[in-house]
Amino acid sequence: MIKEVIVVEGRDDITAVKRAVEAELISVSGFGINEKVINKIREAQKRRGVIIFTDPDFAGEKIRKIITKRVPNCKHAYISQKEGNKNGNIGVENASPETIIKALEAAKFEVQEKRKVFDVKDMIFFKLTANIRAKERRDALGNELGIGYGNSAQFITRLNNYGIVKEEFIEALEKINKEMNYGGFDD
Repeated sequence: MIKEVIVVEGRDDITAVKRAVEAELISVSGFGINEKVINKIREAQKRRGVIIFTDPDFAGEKIRKIITKRVPNCKHAYISQKEGNKNGNIGVENASPETIIKALEAAKFEVQEKRKVFDVKDMIFFKLTANIRAKERRDALGNELGIGYGNSAQFITRLNNYGIVKEEFIEALEKINKEMNYGGFDD
């Protein structure tokens, strides 16, 4: 059983997560996040901790930001758009139980103090921006690190906010380079 309470967007997400793990869940009913739901999430955070697990799309990211702003110190779990895609419909409800388990195991806290370990120069050097395969590489790396997909600016923020260290970053990058046949940083 997962210790933390998992916050998802809707009923279908609850069904998918319960197929994968035994856990208590709260649904925010999409953008229906009202004060009652926020208070429920706050109480869960105080008692057991919370993992925010929203869809890998614009709406999911917006919901994640609303909750994070109002309920600090939550963990964040992510799946890639590819892992949550079924016939063009993207969401947690479409992810396999294995993918859901992996995402929840990789859930991370945001670091409270501001860090600036990664910047645009790193993104360019490691071909995570300004490269024809940059989007694909960020998606694979975000999945490997458990921080989800983001555009270049979002990705830098997540690397810094989730306390990713250079060694962890390099190790994950080398792994995806092998898996995706990139052949290294020069590809």
